[in-house]
Amino acid sequence: MKSNVVLIGMPGCGKSTCGVIVAKMLLKNFFDTDLLIQNIEGISLQDIIDTKGIEYFEKAEEEAILNLDIKGTVIATGGSVVYSDKAMEHLKSLGTVIFLNLGFENMEKRISNFKTRGVVMRKGNTLLDMYNERLPLYKKWADITINCDRETAEDTAQAIYDAVKNNT
Repeated sequence: MKSNVVLIGMPGCGKSTCGVIVAKMLLKNFFDTDLLIQNIEGISLQDIIDTKGIEYFEKAEEEAILNLDIKGTVIATGGSVVYSDKAMEHLKSLGTVIFLNLGFENMEKRISNFKTRGVVMRKGNTLLDMYNERLPLYKKWADITINCDRETAEDTAQAIYDAVKNNT
């Protein structure tokens, strides 16, 4: 049985915020892969992207994920993790993958710091381009999808909790 819950989704969907809440509800640990990458690299996600480039960042993210060996944990991933099939296959082997689905307009409203947040966006792409590129990837990898457009963090955490409990 997979003991982990893996949260994927767009920037601003609540992976980290809801992850902490639902980890407490499920009596599990909480782990944020973005923080792991920053810790390994010794600089912020945005600094990695700005100084070393997107390709380097994606490789660092993939390596960090492939080295994960944890149990009994809610894992919040970076939004770009779905670009790596290897990383996603590993995450699926570790737990139930839950896609926190957030509409484009709400993502735009929730995130004001795209320039400093460490969001992987290809040169010349708009935010909408990134959204449209990632959406089918999130759907592809998800075991469960939860719509979090009109929800509070607590409501989304409750929906994750209910989905996990109904799926075990």
